Amino acid sequence: MSAPTVAARLDDLAAVLQRTARDQADAIAHVATVLADALRTGGTLFFCGNGGSAAEAQHLAAELLVRLRPAVTRRPLRAYALGSDMATLTACANDLGYPALFERLVGALGRTGDVLVALSTFGMSENVIRGLREARARGLVTVGLLGGSGGAALTECDHAVLVPSNVTAHIQEAHLALGHTILELVEDALL
Repeated sequence: MSAPTVAARLDDLAAVLQRTARDQADAIAHVATVLADALRTGGTLFFCGNGGSAAEAQHLAAELLVRLRPAVTRRPLRAYALGSDMATLTACANDLGYPALFERLVGALGRTGDVLVALSTFGMSENVIRGLREARARGLVTVGLLGGSGGAALTECDHAVLVPSNVTAHIQEAHLALGHTILELVEDALL
């Protein structure tokens, strides 16, 4: 590994973030407004994803439940990462199949006034798509943090932010930056 290789990779990521900021700024601000409005009226924000996106879903939910910025003191906000409970995850995968996971959890926990935020690199995961469909059927607002063209998940989202990349790592890295940006805007709106 050479320094020029490291620099080129980080330059590529910076370019993805700059394109996202330029092309998606209005969508990002709108998603923050949607999330703040849901929290303001007693709704819960549910997050879901697979693999690295599941880890980011847990990360973002924790930022709302605990603390995002040390300088900001606020009450805990209603947020939950779906699929973070190992017993439920494995029971659903064993008994109903993994594609039913988010659909089942949204069906049990979601209600009108809540928001489902789905993180998916290419928007093709069946469990994410089924979770988004169930959310809409139950009256939840659906939000996608997606990459590339958004895949099949895009049509199931009321609001979406698309990261203009086909590199999984760059999409996931951008999703975390977007998540933090959106949550800072949410905090600012609520305070």
